[in-house]
Amino acid sequence: MIPKINAIVLSIAMTIVSFNFSFSQETDERSEKSINRRYAFFDYRGSNAVDLAAGSAIIDGDYPESEFDVYFRIGYKHHITSHLNINFTYNKYNVVIKDIYNEGFMSFDLNLEFLFSPYTKFSPYLYAGSGYNASNDFKLTATKAQGGLGFEFIFREGIGVKLFGEYNYMLTDELDGFIEGESDDLLFRMGLGLNIYFGGQKKKEALRRKMKTVINSNLIIPYN
Repeated sequence: MIPKINAIVLSIAMTIVSFNFSFSQETDERSEKSINRRYAFFDYRGSNAVDLAAGSAIIDGDYPESEFDVYFRIGYKHHITSHLNINFTYNKYNVVIKDIYNEGFMSFDLNLEFLFSPYTKFSPYLYAGSGYNASNDFKLTATKAQGGLGFEFIFREGIGVKLFGEYNYMLTDELDGFIEGESDDLLFRMGLGLNIYFGGQKKKEALRRKMKTVINSNLIIPYN
């Protein structure tokens, strides 16, 4: 009877050990996969980036003959996670109405941006936030909300080319110098630019060491 009980206990113990080993292996494999993905992010991008872009802007306001004019921006991004970053941009543009109005404006925008595929060279992204808009002489000022979408391609490590379009809802009807109707003015901006990434090398090295540790822990040593 006792040998039978011992056999049952041994069988249960072996089952538990086998389960724990299997669970540990699966956990290590998931951990390794996660590290590899994060490592791939730092292979292409960095923790921070300088945002440079130029393009065109046009207003949808009270006048029918709005025209495109030059727009440019410079900004800074900080990645909170691989997918999500917070960014601040200074934007400069002109509002032009044919033969009627030509005024320079600037805006200071704060956005949250989401990258759909941060572990690959090519990634769509979208962003949204709010900003402060002002004419060059600060006589006209207003808050606004904005959102946009675009595509980024990393053509070499740490440098990405991007194409984007942006919608701005102005909380004012004075952007074109004319108040008419019940709706506020809208502004559309589109551009081509660069993200110049930096930082993250220390994190990349830490991930490399962690990757080696996980791989070594998964080695199967034959028993003779």
